[in-house]
Amino acid sequence: MAIPTNIKTLLSGDVVEWARIEFKETWDPEASLKTICAFANDIDNWGGGYIVIGVKSGKDGAPDELVGVSPCKIDGYLKDMLNKCKLIRPEYMPITEVADYKGKKYIIVWAPGGSVRPYSSPKTMSKGDKERIYYIRKMSSTIAPSQEEIRDLFALANNIPFDDRVNHEAEITDLNITLIQSYLKEIGSSLYESSKKMDFVDLCKSMNIVNALPEYTKPKNVGLMFFSLNPERFFPYAQIDVVQFPEDLGGDTIIEKTFKGPLHQQLREALQFIQNSIIQEKVVKLPDVAEAKRFFNYPFAAIEEALSNAVYHKGYDVREPIEVRVLPDRIEIVSHPGADRSITDEGLKTYHVFNRRYRNRRIGEFLKEMHLTEGRNTGFRKILNALEKNGSPKPIFETDPERLSFTSTILIHSAFSGENDGINDGINDGIKLNASQQKIIEFMRKNPNCTIEDLVVYVGIKQRAVERNISALKALGHIEREGSRKSGRWSVKV
Repeated sequence: MAIPTNIKTLLSGDVVEWARIEFKETWDPEASLKTICAFANDIDNWGGGYIVIGVKSGKDGAPDELVGVSPCKIDGYLKDMLNKCKLIRPEYMPITEVADYKGKKYIIVWAPGGSVRPYSSPKTMSKGDKERIYYIRKMSSTIAPSQEEIRDLFALANNIPFDDRVNHEAEITDLNITLIQSYLKEIGSSLYESSKKMDFVDLCKSMNIVNALPEYTKPKNVGLMFFSLNPERFFPYAQIDVVQFPEDLGGDTIIEKTFKGPLHQQLREALQFIQNSIIQEKVVKLPDVAEAKRFFNYPFAAIEEALSNAVYHKGYDVREPIEVRVLPDRIEIVSHPGADRSITDEGLKTYHVFNRRYRNRRIGEFLKEMHLTEGRNTGFRKILNALEKNGSPKPIFETDPERLSFTSTILIHSAFSGENDGINDGINDGIKLNASQQKIIEFMRKNPNCTIEDLVVYVGIKQRAVERNISALKALGHIEREGSRKSGRWSVKV
């Protein structure tokens, strides 16, 4: 049976992280069974993982030497794998494929996160050893869990991520073969050719987008999100709204465009619209310099990553769209709900974020296969790099205390700002503060315990405008909030 990726992609490490792939020179029943069990437990909702047999692993877990599997050994390995996997409890069976690459054969074992975890497998293959372990995956190692991690696994037993749940309201006919084949062709999966002649239900099972019960075959949510023509039937407001406010939030003019359909299509269409209609370039010729300086109001790579992350991490059981607000001096990308509580406000402020457990474990797989998002916990870095390269201010990432929403704010480059009457060297020290920002800093210096309401009265602008200017000053590193919102104080850095 084929898998919905290809061996070249797995060997590159560009789409599937090394921590989710284990390379083995040959079939090792005891060690491999433990790894399959660990991937099935999927304690961090990473989406399981892969074992590639026929590859010698290097010190860092990356492939070191492609040795291949002797054709005369393949059938024996597969039969032994089938028998050994029957030792996993509850019942679990990975998906396997024999792949050809550069004249050699390899066995790929795909072990997606299971739906009835926790799973256990024997500690050893000895006949008298009845001890079973709930193996888990940590970084690139398969380990026996601590007592706390065992409790965590049992707590997750009835908590299957929303995207990997079976949708009992849908039918297998709600999945579209054309969308599926288009995806498989794009990522170069060997399933594409097989899909032309195999049974449709078997194809969907190979992609793990339906449940496995022969008497009750229903699509999983992730299948409907990507391969249904109208996913909004099942997930109301699973859409992207791009809303332009040319006169800012208090103005009378609003231009709105909504993107619906399969997640990857709406994401691509929204990004194309932003690139064509919102992104602008400015070329500045400087004296005595041969090469002109080029700036974008917003670097597309930063917007692309921020919006892709919003699609990846949105809660699709929440009836709220992803909203891209285009304002005169910034773009705000708002999604629901907010960040996981393991992500602190301080981590967001300093851009040091490590999300232990993911809300959606399957959506990320599909987006990464199509190169629409980066690997885990690398999105912030890509956004920062794109902004720095363009000479733009640093971004602002915010989530409310109740974790109901998450906002990524990309500030406009100073070369396009109405308050900036000149261009310096194209980096942040060329940004001039507007009159309101200057007044805010002046007031905070004299009154570090001031409130937003105090600033509204002093500056003479609306509360939302005060909050926006404060966000910009924070991003520039000019001010910092010390302590809580109620009892804290402002620290002016300039």
